[in-house]
Amino acid sequence: MSVARKYDKHHRENDMLVERVGPLRAMQGALLHGKAADHPPGSSTPRHWHEVTQLLYAISGVMRVITPHGQWIVPPNRGIWVPPGVWHEVLMIGHVEVRSLYVRPDAVPGLPEECCVLEITPLMRELILAAISIDYEVQPMPPRQRLIAELLLNEVKSLPTLSLQLPMPADPLLAPICRALLAEPDDARSSEDWANHAGLEVRTLQRRFRKATGMTLGDWRRQARLLNALERLAQGERVLDVALDCGYNSPSAFSAMFKRQFACSPSDFFA
Repeated sequence: MSVARKYDKHHRENDMLVERVGPLRAMQGALLHGKAADHPPGSSTPRHWHEVTQLLYAISGVMRVITPHGQWIVPPNRGIWVPPGVWHEVLMIGHVEVRSLYVRPDAVPGLPEECCVLEITPLMRELILAAISIDYEVQPMPPRQRLIAELLLNEVKSLPTLSLQLPMPADPLLAPICRALLAEPDDARSSEDWANHAGLEVRTLQRRFRKATGMTLGDWRRQARLLNALERLAQGERVLDVALDCGYNSPSAFSAMFKRQFACSPSDFFA
């Protein structure tokens, strides 16, 4: 089920202002609109939403995208699909070259309905770069640009998705546990330790955690470590340092986990 919501132009979410930006839904009949922007390390966008779908693609650098239901890590040469009405903010890890496409929601049938990280194929990369020059305000749309847009949007439907989401629970007993594990990925406390910390029975903790996130506490911890590792590896840190800081006993143990998740080694993933 899509997490998209319809907001007014300005909306408050947990005392933070959420503003609508970008093209309006109709886009004057155009299929998409392109935009290029480079961001310095540590910069971020304000929390905002769009009436149209957004595809964010990083030529270089890493993006951390935060939404109402969790966060996504977007390594270089991957993209994130954000449906209309979903507020989000983007944190730049390193210097990030972003290429954004704003897509009319009804441009073609069968497009993704939820946030997801997409594997960007060489063909898709070239289509994105070619589509950046498309301006929805230029009417009528030139035939070549329309053909590029149609091919690109149909290609989106065939792109593999990557499991790079980390759901964040709203439960006041679980949220501090997740924040602690994010702050210290090598924290080795067991479910029993965390249950005692929260004043819960272990079964109660696991049941509440699965209900809030769709994952067990152990699976959530592994995903948090993986996403932390991806951020750091993308910035050029050594596998040895990343593996140990994320709680793995050796680089080989970390690489084995990485291969199970992505069917390739860390070096191949960033090749």
